[in-house]
Amino acid sequence: MAKLGIGVLGVGTMGRQHAQNLRCLIPEARLVAVADADVKRAKQTAADLEIDHFYESAEALVQNPDVQAVVIVTPAKFHGAAMRVCAAAGKDIFCEKPFTLTVQEADQMLDITRKAGVRVQVGHVRRYDPPNVRAKQRIEAGEIGDPVIFKSLARDPAPPPVSYMASGVNGMFFQDSTVHEFDLGRWLMSDEIAEIHAYGGVLVFPEIAQFNDIDTALLNLKFTRGTLGAVENYMQSGYGYDIRTEIVGSKGTIITGYLQHTAEIVLTVNGAKTDVVDHFLVRFREGYLLEMRDFVQTILADKQPKVDAFDGRQAVAAAAAAERSYRDECPVPVQNRTRSV
Repeated sequence: MAKLGIGVLGVGTMGRQHAQNLRCLIPEARLVAVADADVKRAKQTAADLEIDHFYESAEALVQNPDVQAVVIVTPAKFHGAAMRVCAAAGKDIFCEKPFTLTVQEADQMLDITRKAGVRVQVGHVRRYDPPNVRAKQRIEAGEIGDPVIFKSLARDPAPPPVSYMASGVNGMFFQDSTVHEFDLGRWLMSDEIAEIHAYGGVLVFPEIAQFNDIDTALLNLKFTRGTLGAVENYMQSGYGYDIRTEIVGSKGTIITGYLQHTAEIVLTVNGAKTDVVDHFLVRFREGYLLEMRDFVQTILADKQPKVDAFDGRQAVAAAAAAERSYRDECPVPVQNRTRSV
């Protein structure tokens, strides 16, 4: 069996999950090396996953001749720099979302990776979540007629630690969180987001104000064909990781998402008790495995990724429009780009 030699750049919570999936659950992949700015973490991850090579930089990682592709899971601020290094070395790329933090850099990455002839897949995992995949198939089969309204709700259990914001290397609220909804809406509606009107505020996490960011947002979307969308994004549900989506069509509606984790409810004199999904790695565990498996198989088959750099760029543009809309208190057009053939 042909195997794709892969290096993982960035082995925090998400990077380690990708590395473990590659090492243990995807037979077509060969995890060659990991790298992290915290070299002790890279060394420990390599030891835990029983691989020989670990590095502290992208430059060192791509020098390994057995690394054919790189999975970039660094903080978002460093995505562009890492893609430059990989492109220069001729390595195919999987880049976690958000693709970049600015539209300008996203456009640069599109051009740089295209000229280098390397393929890029962006980690918009919602597209690989089985309920969303089935929803897309039903929409394309015409089961609900023409989709006319996209609605999405995303509530995190609790805000990130203040250190996450203070580091200055991660995306703002719309870039880091709502970007999922922007990509999902584009995909399920088979259309581009033309305009966004975003309302936001600091309502439950006062510490975030010092970083000029928000913890709560409601957004109205207009797609290029005139269909509509509505998104709720909230940092502090207090009860679990709550992700739900609804696609309203001319002949029906599809609702995806769940909160209860196991099919069990305990009923006593004290009331009803059940568990809930409490973490993104629990809710989207299968999606993360399926998207990485698809990346490996796509590169081995010499095909183009289904969720490519253009998709990543369009979601970044939507996040930028949302940010501007919130700041300027008015609807803002999205700076979309036309896909190159």
